[in-house]
Amino acid sequence: MEPSRELYLEERRQEILKQVEQAGRVSVVELSRQLGVSEVTVRADLQALADRKLLIRTHGGAIPAGSGMHELALAMRRQRQVQEKSRIGEAGAAQVFDGDAIFLDSSSTALAIVQHLKNHRHLTIVTNSLAVAQEVLDASGVTMVMPGGTLQRETASLIGTDGFEMLRKFNIQKGFFGAHGISLPEGLTDVSADEAEVKRALVAMCRQTIAVLDATKWGRVGLASFAQPEEISSIITDVHAPVDLIEQVRSAGIEVIVV
Repeated sequence: MEPSRELYLEERRQEILKQVEQAGRVSVVELSRQLGVSEVTVRADLQALADRKLLIRTHGGAIPAGSGMHELALAMRRQRQVQEKSRIGEAGAAQVFDGDAIFLDSSSTALAIVQHLKNHRHLTIVTNSLAVAQEVLDASGVTMVMPGGTLQRETASLIGTDGFEMLRKFNIQKGFFGAHGISLPEGLTDVSADEAEVKRALVAMCRQTIAVLDATKWGRVGLASFAQPEEISSIITDVHAPVDLIEQVRSAGIEVIVV
């Protein structure tokens, strides 16, 4: 029985590779339905194939190993701390209500938030992320606003503040920002000065600035700050975040939500 089981496993993984190459991208949910196995099994298959460098894991699926560098960069960001980002995303979405206007940046954690917002009604999302915009194409209750700018391929985002004047007519209740790092006194930082410039302008437009950061971001300092500690309303992070740094941030008057 064992050899046949192993043969079936390898045949299934070869079928997954075939679909990845043909479609350019596959999802766990769709593979589970097509192959008649659980999503847990599909995730294990994808991870095994990724370990053999036959494909690249992404949030919720996979792409071919030979993908272009900009797509590879996105895929690499999305496959890190996947479970933690999913919990953070769900907690962030829980703070969004029907009728809100919010900002989501181009971080992979912000993308995890938008996946929980598709059933909202009369929700306006302002974003510079092409991935976020694509995610809600089928969400009829969500209005998407993109201010425009120059395409930055590595992050699949639009960079520049020239189109921000149009955003001043919106009352943006909450802005959700990923970051390269959180530290005191630097606050939220990014490794890209251009990204930081966009985020800094959006922080000023949001009534609440909510940082969505997995545990790896604590204590790190990027090239440019885009939100000072006094501008940060709250931080949503995961259970692996360092306790001492969390207490430092809380002592600065910032709410920290651990999920």
